[in-house]
Amino acid sequence: MAKQKGILKLKGTIGDFTFYKTEDGYMAREKGGIDKDRILNDPAFKRTRENGMEFGTAGKSGQLIRKAERLLLKQASDKRVTSRLVQVLMAIIKTDPLNKRGSRTVQDGDMSLLKGFDFNQKGKLDTVYFSGYSSVFDRAAGTLDVAIEEFVPNETIDAPRGTTHIQLVGGICALDFQGRKFEEGHEFSPIIPWDTTTQAALTLSTTITAGSTLPVLQVVGVNFFQEVNGEMYPLRNGAFNALAVVEVDQL
Repeated sequence: MAKQKGILKLKGTIGDFTFYKTEDGYMAREKGGIDKDRILNDPAFKRTRENGMEFGTAGKSGQLIRKAERLLLKQASDKRVTSRLVQVLMAIIKTDPLNKRGSRTVQDGDMSLLKGFDFNQKGKLDTVYFSGYSSVFDRAAGTLDVAIEEFVPNETIDAPRGTTHIQLVGGICALDFQGRKFEEGHEFSPIIPWDTTTQAALTLSTTITAGSTLPVLQVVGVNFFQEVNGEMYPLRNGAFNALAVVEVDQL
């Protein structure tokens, strides 16, 4: 893979070379590689086929998670969240002790590896939110309570320049990886001035179906706003909003 230089940037295929654009700039690569039929049928490429199947599983699983959290991710994700999430899911798949290589799954692996995953690298939860909180999930009742302790906003939340207000969010999603279905719930706090006023303790509560047997992800986030003429606007279109997996509940 080579990087294109010069004023003229190419996209497409010319002869044996393909030109394309990535987040890292305009790139070029030479066509080639092993014949597709050989990869699909040659016993020598069995491991390659197995790796490909598991990569596909990770991709579909990541897509399901992103769909489940789509309402929150609209304002709290970065351009590489898809690839970063797939990387973690591949690591989880490799911990599956039940299924054969090539057929391993996310739900049978150690999903606790998702704990601490930040959906936005520009706004990592543990670098912007220092207030105490606890996340309690009751599977039998299907309830999630994120308890926020009393806090002073500009002492406990490290907000980007231009912030005038903040908002906290707690959410939950139950994931059916086999059926490609999910159930999701979330709750936002009121929009709170980012100042020295002490804020009373509050609880963000949401629910899913009681007694679910599906893996459950719990997320906590912080949204930043700027007030202009009495209107609240997501600061820089949410570029620095934080959202992270804080707990994983897996039967």
